[in-house]
Amino acid sequence: MDRQSEFAKAWDDPGNTRFELPPINVNRVLAERYETSEPLTFTRTMLWDNEVRKAWHPDLYLPHVVRQGSAATWNAADGRTTFDRCSMQRRWLDQDDFGLVLEQVHLDVERQVATFIGAAELPGPDSVTLQAGTKQPLFHVEHAVGGDENEPVNLWRIVHLTDEPDERIAKVFSGRTYGGGLPSFIEVYIRSDLNIQLTRSP
Repeated sequence: MDRQSEFAKAWDDPGNTRFELPPINVNRVLAERYETSEPLTFTRTMLWDNEVRKAWHPDLYLPHVVRQGSAATWNAADGRTTFDRCSMQRRWLDQDDFGLVLEQVHLDVERQVATFIGAAELPGPDSVTLQAGTKQPLFHVEHAVGGDENEPVNLWRIVHLTDEPDERIAKVFSGRTYGGGLPSFIEVYIRSDLNIQLTRSP
């Protein structure tokens, strides 16, 4: 399956529920909203490295969404750029409830785009068929890196496979502005991978 084409097809379907966050200029937000323990210019190389690490370990980089220790990957191919993934994730409309999410992942190193195609079922790492949770529609996600090396831009969009646009889901995502700060996975990367202390300014 061409995962990028699959995402584009779903995105163009008017019956699906789509949402795209405004682009985030990482260094601009860093300068305006944070204090760091040492000077930091976040690069495009760093942002893509962050995306790759998050794709393989979503529970480490998205702790507010993915249950700790629940993520697993298998079927790595094409130099570890294509693989399957599962994790227990919070449901969008009920943040206290978790469900199993199955995804087919592709990391486009040249374009620096990470594509996650939701699946209702997948053969697991031991070949036993896994079934995704059914309490919310399947969804596909695209994470991408824009901008230049010294002014990287975080790009993110999601599409839920629905019969018609679901305003409840759209409303949830319309409030996902990170409080004017950075996405949590970038904060985790700066603290854990770059070993730089990060504090939001008052």
